[in-house]
Amino acid sequence: MRYYSADYVLPISSEPIKDGVVVTDEAGKIIKLGTKADFPSADIQYSKGILLPGFINTHCHLELSHMQGVCSTGTKLIPFISNVIKLREYEPAVIQEHIQIQDAKMWNSGIQAVGDISNTADTAANKEKSKIAYYTFVEMFDMMQPAMTEQTIANYRQVYADQSTGNGNRKSLVPHASYSVTPQLFEFINKANEDSATLSIHNSETAAENFMFRHGGGDFKKFFKSLGMSLDHFRPTSTNAINYVLKHLQPKKKNLFVHNTMTTTEDIKSAEKWSDAVYWATCPNANLYIENRLPNYQLFLDANAKMTLGTDSLMSNWQLDIWEEIKTIKKFQSYVPLKDLLQWATLNGAAALGYGRAMGSLEVGKQPGLVQVELEWAGEETSIFNSVARRVV
Repeated sequence: MRYYSADYVLPISSEPIKDGVVVTDEAGKIIKLGTKADFPSADIQYSKGILLPGFINTHCHLELSHMQGVCSTGTKLIPFISNVIKLREYEPAVIQEHIQIQDAKMWNSGIQAVGDISNTADTAANKEKSKIAYYTFVEMFDMMQPAMTEQTIANYRQVYADQSTGNGNRKSLVPHASYSVTPQLFEFINKANEDSATLSIHNSETAAENFMFRHGGGDFKKFFKSLGMSLDHFRPTSTNAINYVLKHLQPKKKNLFVHNTMTTTEDIKSAEKWSDAVYWATCPNANLYIENRLPNYQLFLDANAKMTLGTDSLMSNWQLDIWEEIKTIKKFQSYVPLKDLLQWATLNGAAALGYGRAMGSLEVGKQPGLVQVELEWAGEETSIFNSVARRVV
């Protein structure tokens, strides 16, 4: 057995333990929890600060890791999407090199599992050998063009087949966003996934998304025209975009809404009433990078919504590090309790991706990883801004 201690151990599912000790087997599975006094003769590895379970990154685009710095900050979403389409093609060797580098960096920063968006099979080989557990979301879109639906399905069958399900990995087919998926494609996705699947969808990233569904036209109509596509057949719903999505997703599955920059109280109420298996992923650094704004987290706190944390891609972030996402929220919306943020980053994320039995908290029988942050723990008064998270187990 191996013994790990810190000034405080934070199980997440229970109260912090002063002078806590985590006992694991050689594989990292937790055997016992206690304090130093409980193990007087043990050879204990001490870490200054706190120990907590490995982080869960519920939204990433690992396949875009080669695009760091390619897109300027503050471009807004639609120009950003255009840049992804235009600029993502690189030599395969370059793409693979950066995937491997960032996978290793995520592991070393304490990330235990990742919900990863994939439009290609570029990350599949790395996921087979990675120490991280990946839930691959094979993301489909037919750009609201019914004539493209069948070909879209045909194109993504092989991408899905190539994704890893070994090494603790999972996968599902998912819709990209409200403005890019027809009802017909939603129907295919619903039938293709098991009831136990998690579905991920980009949601309310920009005001133009809600404008399109409320009024028709707007910036998205111009965007589609620039791609040689028409939205003349589209009929606005006179409601926010999420209501279109709720109409076409299935409430019995876990549904992970991502970004939610423009999400309103009514949007949250509608989704929470629709299903008790709704999760909300926020990627604060990416929101600042692209739109230069954050969601109003108070709305989610008021609704007791199940929040999770993601990083998005290196095309829209400066690093793939969940601790840095926590620091960003604390910097710009400091009222969000640190206790909540730690739960978003661990227990909630594990539940959203279906890894809750193995990860997300320090409990006997789990193998959640162990992360150290060197800081002076003082509960909600803890200063985190000069701290760095690193993996211990």
